[in-house]
Amino acid sequence: MIETITRDRLIELLEAGAQQRVAIIGDAMLDVYLRGDVDRISPEAPVPVVRIRDKELALGGAANVAHNVSAIGAMCDLVCAVGEDAEGQVVKAMLREIEAETRSVVTVQRRTTTKTRVIARSQQIVRFDEEEDADIRGDEIQRLMAAALIAVDNCDALVFEDYNKGVLTPLVIGPAMTQAKARNIPVVVDPKYRNFFAYGGATIFKPNRRELESALGAAVDIEHPEALPETLKRLGVEHILLTLGEEGMALIAADGEVGRVPTTAREVYDVVGAGDTVTAYLATMLAAGATPAEAAVIANFAAGVEVGKLGAATVTIDEVIEAYDMFGTAGTADAPLV
Repeated sequence: MIETITRDRLIELLEAGAQQRVAIIGDAMLDVYLRGDVDRISPEAPVPVVRIRDKELALGGAANVAHNVSAIGAMCDLVCAVGEDAEGQVVKAMLREIEAETRSVVTVQRRTTTKTRVIARSQQIVRFDEEEDADIRGDEIQRLMAAALIAVDNCDALVFEDYNKGVLTPLVIGPAMTQAKARNIPVVVDPKYRNFFAYGGATIFKPNRRELESALGAAVDIEHPEALPETLKRLGVEHILLTLGEEGMALIAADGEVGRVPTTAREVYDVVGAGDTVTAYLATMLAAGATPAEAAVIANFAAGVEVGKLGAATVTIDEVIEAYDMFGTAGTADAPLV
């Protein structure tokens, strides 16, 4: 059952989290936000003309998880791939600015994944994706595997952040997971479709409902959880944290017990990056000694803060404490099991 958490325990875990080291292996991206105004329709085609007034660069994907880990105050080692391009140099520079390790950022012969969003009047008009998403192979994947093993050997928790952009292949996942098991450190997985069943032994497996149902080929009914233990057995994981959008989250244990975590968002402004925030807080709190239930509750408060910000944003521990003070036990999911 998801338990309530006291304010003292919350602060204890947040402060302990700031002393931890988290390794993240996954797909890093550069997010570009172009903001402007629309005053007319193009004479060339029936599309709006956006006059750009502002350009913002942000860390995305696994790099955004790293940014959130750093915002907690913890140390972060990001194992990822970037290209020999200007965008790759920007990602490295931004990681250095947040004092994340860059020794594990591997340069490969492909472009850096870049997502450019054009926004006018707080409305996203279009998004451009520049990427190559085939699995990285050969010497490049060997270098990623070597970097991953060093990172796992020096961390207190491990995150696999998969966006299906080629970093997380079986050659990286398998050895890193074996190393994490040998060291008995918590593992949090944010999966995508290609390697959905490759993370046996993970502490918390965090898909959204659509991803889980697609992988299983069947609907997931958390209101009637009799079949859920078989799902965990098939995945080989200890817990599933199922994100349910405005319905919050559900933490499912191997024995089939389901705890509900209601959303604590005051206002949902932008859901971009909320999953990355949850992943960062889950891993850091587990490293600090939180139970999976405690980690889920704290991550839920962090997500409630993040969705009130524009774009892929970070959440500090002070903001989490402020959210707790606002919602109190109403946000800590003293909810009956379903």
